[in-house]
This record gives sequence, C-alpha cells and structure tokens, in this order.
Amino acid sequence: MISLTIEGDQIAVTVLGQFTLDDYREFEEAVLYGVQFQGSVNLLFDLRDMLSYSLDVAWEEMQFSRQHKHDFGRIAILTSDQWIAWSVWVNRLFMSADIRLFDDLEMAQHWVAGGEVPLAA
Repeated sequence: MISLTIEGDQIAVTVLGQFTLDDYREFEEAVLYGVQFQGSVNLLFDLRDMLSYSLDVAWEEMQFSRQHKHDFGRIAILTSDQWIAWSVWVNRLFMSADIRLFDDLEMAQHWVAGGEVPLAA
C-alpha cells in the first residue's frame, strides 16, 4: 500500500507493507502528471515501513526510471535496507537525478525542497 502527497513539483511516497505493481503504477501516474505540468519532479520515497516488493515491481521500476531518466531533479530515499541502498547505487548509473539516501525524515524533506545537507547524508 502507498500514500501519495503531491505539492507543486514534489511527490512524497510512503510505502506501507507490500509494495505492489498496482501501487507502483499509481506512483507512475503521479509522476507523469507532475512532469506534464511541472517539467520535472522531486521525489521523497519513505520505504522504512515497506516489508517487501515483488519482481514485477522491480522490473517496472527499472523500465520506468530509464524511460524517464531526465524527468527527476532530486530523489530522497528513506531506508535502512542494504538491498535498497544497493539498487539506488545501480540506478544512479542510469538516471540524471541527484539520488540520496537518508535515515532522517526532516533532513530528506529539507533536501528535496531544495535545501542543502551534507553529502554523507
């Protein structure tokens, strides 16, 4: 299940429990809408309460991120999961977005809104 919050060029996504393909497609629709009206979007993914995701979500994410590699400005990801951190590192190779991992919600929100935080965040 996901919760989406959209404010201007910022989309906040919170994943609770299982991240399904239907959830990911809801996220895609929000991004496409934002890109249409804002040009590019900044994302805040809160994955701290995500229990799992399926291979079809991973495949969809890979395809979508490559098709829209220039449509994102900043992407903040809240997680402590090492597999997610590894996939973020891989995605950096294929996207022009500035992608950073965070463990603090306020810091992530500040950075996505255009603020500065140390690179080690």
